[in-house]
Amino acid sequence: MTTTIPATERLILALDVPSASEARRTVDALADTVSFYKIGLELFLSGGYFELADWLRSNDKKVFADLKLFDVPQTVSSAVRQLRTRDVDFVTVHGNDAILRAACDAATGDLGILAVTVLTSLDRADMEDLGFEADIGDVVLSRARRAESIGCAGVISSGHEAARVRSAVSRRFRIVVPGIRAAREAGTDDQKRTVDVESAFEAGADYIVMGRPIRNAPDPARAAASIQERISAWFRHAEEAKQQEA
Repeated sequence: MTTTIPATERLILALDVPSASEARRTVDALADTVSFYKIGLELFLSGGYFELADWLRSNDKKVFADLKLFDVPQTVSSAVRQLRTRDVDFVTVHGNDAILRAACDAATGDLGILAVTVLTSLDRADMEDLGFEADIGDVVLSRARRAESIGCAGVISSGHEAARVRSAVSRRFRIVVPGIRAAREAGTDDQKRTVDVESAFEAGADYIVMGRPIRNAPDPARAAASIQERISAWFRHAEEAKQQEA
């Protein structure tokens, strides 16, 4: 896996829409402003999921299958073997070391396993309800370290924990940060641990995932283009700062 990611691929657009036909309309409307798409459970259950994945690839888009596989290791392994017949870049997997190892062992080629740490819709109270007494950051860090040692391509992590993860893993280990919101939007939906675009990359994210802030904008293509400009500007400034330090 290359350590260099084109700036235009760092934005992953979440196609959390009711049907494959609506997903295609969204992609067509966004045109060249987005080159990487996440397709999740809603589309998986609506029908035409893999046909949509193939269509995205035929249109030179990258594909992130956000299926959050979670079952006994053998079943997860079998599911990943099925998925590797499609040209998908990432798939998410939940679970313990045995489940993650089974997924990694079954993945071949360019299919990368992303381990889910703690959903960005959960806060400390939610974790306590689930029986976790540890600090969220400690849970995320522990899971990220184990995921890298097992062979996962990366993790899904809130921007709140991304900096701790980045400091503990290699640069080749990908950090994908969902729950990207403007400061004024924080807490207005089911995402609780949110950050803005620049904060995510400052914390060490490789990719950000955005959905509603772009899809629900009056002009989604313009909104996506604006996000891409912010991403490019951040990396340009970061490179300039690095050269000045040198």
